[in-house]
Amino acid sequence: MRIVYIGTGDIGLPTLRWLLAHHEVAAVVAQPDKPVGRKQELTPPLTKVLAQEHGVPVLQPKRIRNPEALEEIAALRPEVIVVMAYGQILPKALLDLPPLGCLNLHASILPRQRGAAPIQAAMEAGDAETGVTVMWMDEGLDTGDILLIHRMPIDANETGGELHDRLAEAAPAALAEALGRIAAGDAPRIPQEHALATYASKLSRESGVIDWSASAAAIDRRVRAMNPWPAASTRLPAAPNAPAKTLKVFAVTPNSISLTPATPGTVLETSPHGILVAAGEGTVLLREVQMEGKRRMSAGEFLRGNPLTPGSLLGEAVVHP
Repeated sequence: MRIVYIGTGDIGLPTLRWLLAHHEVAAVVAQPDKPVGRKQELTPPLTKVLAQEHGVPVLQPKRIRNPEALEEIAALRPEVIVVMAYGQILPKALLDLPPLGCLNLHASILPRQRGAAPIQAAMEAGDAETGVTVMWMDEGLDTGDILLIHRMPIDANETGGELHDRLAEAAPAALAEALGRIAAGDAPRIPQEHALATYASKLSRESGVIDWSASAAAIDRRVRAMNPWPAASTRLPAAPNAPAKTLKVFAVTPNSISLTPATPGTVLETSPHGILVAAGEGTVLLREVQMEGKRRMSAGEFLRGNPLTPGSLLGEAVVHP
């Protein structure tokens, strides 16, 4: 099939590679290059890099609903448009363009976890499974009819980054089946149960702030979901004549049993094994952390240079731009 791929996020790279190997990709549409890092160097999305490696034209309109952008895509005469992690809402004029349809690959089991961060939301919510939904796009936010769903369990100890990679690798098979069914003329259109919808808001640095009044299990889910970005975080007690600093947390061990009654966020014990902290329900052992401006390290290594006294209180994260 002649296909235009619209996507910016790295999660779509395996899908784009599969399309380049099995179909005619007329062009890739991605968000404009963005400044990245401390030096703010202008960096292209990896979907653009991959397309250019294969000699495929790349379009990067600032707003895809602009008439000039729509004309450029229409001139490519795609039979199907495939969208994954693009970052803009597609207008009806674009959705109506391809004769065989406009498909979106979404990293959840719709209608659950519609929106920008479905992977982290599913993990934080304690969902037992997630998956890749292929849907017929409409003008709503992930509200289109479902073509098919490929499901997978969420492992008890995996991080958001690890689940992201598993879903990325699962997406090509879901798309292959969907395009095969379209070619065969038997692709279903299953309306979503909108009353069951949940929403996954876009992540920000504040999304990782640890609420110590939550249960140990909930804190563990937040830490895993936000790893690697934006990372779970908390505020260390302020030192004399120095501001409080942010501590990112990348790995913990939760325990549902509280050893002694304590205010949530209280440091109960420190050892080479980690930092034991009281939660609203149970305790959490911090095992891998990162002080702002420093590298990631084990909590035991962190304590050697940054001793914490039992009874110290950890608080909300300090967010830096």
